[in-house]
Amino acid sequence: MNVLPASLFIRQATGTRCFSRVGFIGLGNMGGHMARNLLKKGHKLTVFDVNESAVMNLTGANSVASPAEVVKDVEVVVSMLPSSQNVVDVYNGQNGVLSSAKKGTLLIDSSTIDPFVSQIMAKEAEKFGVRFIDGPVSGGVNAAKDGTLTFMVGGSKENFELAKPLLESMGSRVIHCGDVGMGQAAKLCNNMLLAISMAGTAEAFNLGQKLGLDAKVLAEIVNSSSGRCWSSEVYNPVPGILDNVPSSKNYEGGFGTALMAKDLGLAQSAATRVEATIPLGSLAHQIFRAIIGLGHTKKDFSYIYQFIKGQK
Repeated sequence: MNVLPASLFIRQATGTRCFSRVGFIGLGNMGGHMARNLLKKGHKLTVFDVNESAVMNLTGANSVASPAEVVKDVEVVVSMLPSSQNVVDVYNGQNGVLSSAKKGTLLIDSSTIDPFVSQIMAKEAEKFGVRFIDGPVSGGVNAAKDGTLTFMVGGSKENFELAKPLLESMGSRVIHCGDVGMGQAAKLCNNMLLAISMAGTAEAFNLGQKLGLDAKVLAEIVNSSSGRCWSSEVYNPVPGILDNVPSSKNYEGGFGTALMAKDLGLAQSAATRVEATIPLGSLAHQIFRAIIGLGHTKKDFSYIYQFIKGQK
């Protein structure tokens, strides 16, 4: 693999080298904030998004007309895209990143997609002498805005170390999970567990209230007992228990039900491929699909509490 020239780096106060010119593809709810944090840290950005308004909302970046143009004058590209097919199209499609990427270019895909698609993209990139790692994130929109995301990275140790300073401009934790695809694997396992725990929390609080318990009293008990979890303590699905969470804001914002269903579908597909048994993950997937069927696609995933209560 070619060594990237020193002129492509800037030296931070810590002495760490990082890329000065960065490409960014996908400026949605997450990507837009991530790109802004890169600009704040002094990186020069070249960006692309199919949504022109998203590009116009990002002040200070150079916009271009295709993924192929993004990569022409940069040596690292970060992508944050909605689906596996979007990633395939952006990287390997007509006017895609690989059509014009120079040898040694580092590609970081922070989308949440099928781990096997990440591995396929890495093999395609290798044909062009290009580096590829997967780096999905955890933390949601608020963490993207605040620059406190957790990055789960799959790729060689060398590429991980090369990408780490750049990722630290957008996040507070950057974890090497193993080879390409393992970042995606970690993300899907985490989100499947989150969906299951949120469903359990919603069931428990609905039962408690029907038995006559005050929800805030139950929260105090659970969060100091063995039932305590992130869904009960930090992101409680019952309106009024916590102020700054979607459940107390009509389930607006946060992590959408459609996105959770998508991630659970990816986990189901991956589990089928490796013959892993995930009965609770499969059930959670069906529940969130049912919520979408009722028209609550954009509600935060904690809306499962209202579904369990019988709200239509």
